Amino acid sequence: MAKTIGKDTGAQSHAAEFKTDVGAGGELHQIASGSDDILTTQQGVPVADDQNSLRLGDRGPTLLEDFHLREKIFHFDHERIPERVVHARGFGAHGTFTLDESLDKYTVAKVLTEVGERTPMFVRFSTVAGNKGSSDLARDVRGFAAKFYTKEGNWDIVGNNIPVFFIQDAIKFPDLIHAAKQEPDRGFPQAQTAHDNFWDFIGLTPESMHMIMWAMSDRAIPRSFRFMEGFGVHTFRLIDAEGKGTYVKFHFKPKMGLQSVMWNEAVKINGADPDFHRRDLWDAITAGTPPEWDLGVQLFDDAFADSFEFDVLDPTKIIPEEQVPVRRIGSFVLDRVVDNFFAETEQVAFCTQNVVPGIGFTNDPLLQGRNFSYLDTQLKRLGSTNFTHLPVNAPKVPVRNFQQDGHMAMRNPTGRVNYEPNSWGGPRAAPTGGYRHFAAEETGRKAQVRAATFADHYSQARQFFISQTPIEQKHIGDALVFELSKCERVDLRERIVSHLRNIDETLATVVAGGLGLPKLPKAFAAPVPTRTDLAPSDALSIVKQGPDSFAGRKLGILVTDEAPAAIVKALVSAVEKLPAVYEIVTPRVAGATLDDGTVIEGKQKIDGAPSVLYDAVALVVSDDGATMLAKDKTAKDFVNDAFAHGKFIAYTPQALPLMERAGIAPEDHDEGLVALDKAAAAKGFLDTCSALRLWDRELKVDLDAAAFLEASK
Repeated sequence: MAKTIGKDTGAQSHAAEFKTDVGAGGELHQIASGSDDILTTQQGVPVADDQNSLRLGDRGPTLLEDFHLREKIFHFDHERIPERVVHARGFGAHGTFTLDESLDKYTVAKVLTEVGERTPMFVRFSTVAGNKGSSDLARDVRGFAAKFYTKEGNWDIVGNNIPVFFIQDAIKFPDLIHAAKQEPDRGFPQAQTAHDNFWDFIGLTPESMHMIMWAMSDRAIPRSFRFMEGFGVHTFRLIDAEGKGTYVKFHFKPKMGLQSVMWNEAVKINGADPDFHRRDLWDAITAGTPPEWDLGVQLFDDAFADSFEFDVLDPTKIIPEEQVPVRRIGSFVLDRVVDNFFAETEQVAFCTQNVVPGIGFTNDPLLQGRNFSYLDTQLKRLGSTNFTHLPVNAPKVPVRNFQQDGHMAMRNPTGRVNYEPNSWGGPRAAPTGGYRHFAAEETGRKAQVRAATFADHYSQARQFFISQTPIEQKHIGDALVFELSKCERVDLRERIVSHLRNIDETLATVVAGGLGLPKLPKAFAAPVPTRTDLAPSDALSIVKQGPDSFAGRKLGILVTDEAPAAIVKALVSAVEKLPAVYEIVTPRVAGATLDDGTVIEGKQKIDGAPSVLYDAVALVVSDDGATMLAKDKTAKDFVNDAFAHGKFIAYTPQALPLMERAGIAPEDHDEGLVALDKAAAAKGFLDTCSALRLWDRELKVDLDAAAFLEASK
């Protein structure tokens, strides 16, 4: 009897059958019977017919008396709420934070002092500029917002996957977002900044150049939410029992290392699977391999802040980890998917002002503006001041106050009294244990000014660029050329290159060459000369923060009939041991029959599974299978794209004709192509895959590499 491997039981396990009647018009009526739930109206009234509205005669007019029809249509018409102006496209999951090291020397916050305490969390990832229906792999900053349901109320870190921001003052936020989103006269392009308005704004906002280096790097096209860092962006303050403050920056570090995709890959993923990131997180959690992050802090005092090269209140600056190491104090795991996307991911409301006793703010002007803005936007979006009553937003500790009424109030004060002070009863303030703001002493004139300590716009941009590996630097240059090439106005391109000259002359030269500028424009007048004494930081490179294993990644195994079963089984076994995941890709979705008679189910048909969906691929085919696939454009693309994207490719000897027809000639073979001539080679292949990519290959297959290499001499 034939054995079956690769079986996918995810959706099938949820299938159900119902007693079904056929109506006079041929419509199907599924009937509740036995223990089946009975369909009701919103008022709880059982429904007898959900296929036909009430009408006069068989072909007569519909009657308004049909309250079920009216209620159903009414509710449907009001299903949508305003989408977020920014971070509209998101995906969330539940998890738990566990503290491993107490910070009781610096704060009274219980979530940061009670070692071993397990705090429930909800995390929402998102793109920033794209509309709700855009694609996951847009080049964009990723939101990384975390809500901690602590014993002292909710604490939100409304972070990003990039530690700096475009602007220094919240008053510029509407302008930034207007410039980044689709141009208002035409309504496109969506979810991308490759247009004149964005680069016009950036060219006239020099403070954004550090952020631009990050946004044009591979950080903006992450492989997965699971392989992203997160940052609180701003400098916050921890407050101890005596009211003393310590500056803090928050970091999320993925335990499986960092990873991104290539731009050409991202473009193709958006077409192949616009939900690539959300599907990846859903699959990882439901497969029992939930992602984990460490929570880290950078702590420093006034003495360091006063001696640091830049202003710690400037959100366009980082504090390099070499100067203030990240102290990992705990970790969190995201191990539960939502029960309902709208109720949780869509209705979750984050606010930077949500802090608990022992955590406070600084005078970062962007943070101050965000504290003001978030309540306002949640009121607009969720329609009521009572959005905190929604389960995903409600604290998991008792809420006691005299606030009352409003739209959709689900809790109100009980009894006679609804004010304070009163002589009846009810909750009272707690000077000990209640929230105390940091007692900062502030002086100064009232004026619309920006501190001169915010004026250095290029030094950390340069530090970020020189911290990248050569291939990462090339990608930044490629991204800038791509984005600016979409600008219709040449002067906008030139202005950005003039800024780049203050960051790195090689980068400016490569971008100017890529744009075909006849000569380098004059460097933009910098208010503060670029510092060249800032050392590179390895923590800023994705490649240097990669994993040491293929664990958590996905292998695509292309299989045909009569493929060697021993090798397929060895690959599957090696993948499962890591653990990683695999998908069987076959010419027909029904699967393939291997050379020992084993039936292997295809998770994907080759037409729906381009190699961009995988971190590495294996070509396990028979002679006849290779001959058949060598005629198929999609199959050749599968192989060719994997090679062009620097991926590791394993192949059985029978696959060589397919590879050659896909454009990989014998002289192109490199160490990233691994022969699978026996089953024992499977483990070695996956060990090789731990490097994730063979980046040197890109320098041979990308025409833009020549200009980069020449300029780098």
